[in-house]
Amino acid sequence: MATSERVRAAAADVLYPASALCVGIALWWTIVTFADVPSFVLPSPRAVAAQLLGNPTLYAHNAWNTLEKVVYGGAVGVLAGFLLAAFVAYVPWFRRAIYPSLVTVRVLPKLAIAPLLLIYLGTGTTTATVFVALVTFFPLVLSTAAGLDRAPAEHHDLLRSVNASTLERIAYVDVPYALPDVFAGLKQSVTLAVVGAVVAEWVVADDGLGFIILLGSENVRPEVMLAALVVLLLEGLALYGVVVLAQRGVLRWVGLEFE
Repeated sequence: MATSERVRAAAADVLYPASALCVGIALWWTIVTFADVPSFVLPSPRAVAAQLLGNPTLYAHNAWNTLEKVVYGGAVGVLAGFLLAAFVAYVPWFRRAIYPSLVTVRVLPKLAIAPLLLIYLGTGTTTATVFVALVTFFPLVLSTAAGLDRAPAEHHDLLRSVNASTLERIAYVDVPYALPDVFAGLKQSVTLAVVGAVVAEWVVADDGLGFIILLGSENVRPEVMLAALVVLLLEGLALYGVVVLAQRGVLRWVGLEFE
């Protein structure tokens, strides 16, 4: 793709979502104003902005607490997912023993595990971090294991014909073929990490944006909840953007086309 086409595509990627967001906010403002919706049912965008701008320290502090849970828990879940995916891909007996269980456990609602963590680990940031690690682990391990098994057998035969070692086969064939699946799993994991952090803050933590949303619900303060959701949305988009930028850079580095 030419440079000018890439610039136009990148601009469209920004302009279209921004335009859709502006239209959504305008519709929200119009409905609240002309339908005379009470503020305790649906506050206006202006009231939400005033809540957010009037309490910057509150939202910044709790956004940081949520980010810590996402980053620490996500890092543990992603690292464990990579390691287990490698065992699943390259140790046949381990794959037969574990893979069916991984697929089965993945469909289990992770929220059902939270009370068990509460019993074993108690309340606090550690429990929330473990919960985030759990929700990020499963998408990554399954995607990565599938990706490491995707390389054509002809490529393996070619490397065997030149006496390439197993590590060389993994580095030069398996990993490049697995990268699209790895990043697909990372995108799911980062999204679920934000969701997992909020759920954990509802159940086992006493800080973070999820806790602010819970307090706003108990006190019937929808503007507090919506302001926290705005910050959470921005945080989630920023983390997702980091993964997309990393995907774009890594795929170009290994000579693959980014879609």
